[in-house]
Amino acid sequence: RHNLFDQVAVRITDFVSDFLELERDHAHTIQKQYFLDHGTTLNGLVKLHDCNPDEFLAYVHDVDYSPIPPDPELDNALARLPGRKLIFTNGDVPHAERAMERLGVGHHFESVFDIVASDYIPKPEPVVYDVLVDLHGIDPTRAVFFEDMARNLKPAKERGMATVWIEGESSYAKAGADDGFIDFRAPELTPWLVDLALHLEET
Repeated sequence: RHNLFDQVAVRITDFVSDFLELERDHAHTIQKQYFLDHGTTLNGLVKLHDCNPDEFLAYVHDVDYSPIPPDPELDNALARLPGRKLIFTNGDVPHAERAMERLGVGHHFESVFDIVASDYIPKPEPVVYDVLVDLHGIDPTRAVFFEDMARNLKPAKERGMATVWIEGESSYAKAGADDGFIDFRAPELTPWLVDLALHLEET
């Protein structure tokens, strides 16, 4: 596994520490609390401290993407799966595009619906899912929503989407996982998609 999320998390703590003029330990506590209370640390900073979201995004995504290896197996699975494919992220388009470029899968995705497109309102705020569906003409009853933060699947399920939780071990990833809105659990995304593609080809 690459350490991209860990790098971003460190950068977020650094930003909070500098922006709020706090010791790092206190900044880390604030970072996690805002994430829990507001969906993202950024949303808390914007709501409570009038933070410039573009400055935040540029700072926290100034990381080393080279640890992300190409994933030809994922590329192949995506190529075999029918239908439109979109990215819905609480990050921004440049961050998503750099990660996809490293993985070698960007050409499979029609669009990236990011935190800027959502007017900086993050998952799991229900209204953002409605904006996504309307903007891209998605029929929720024919859509599958993949997500590594379990709680972000609830609004998708409520709108009629099938939901797949890419399982994580952190308490943040697991929050809400047992609340009945997860249809499928995938320990790892790529093998799960490979199996799905094979199943669809056989039916």
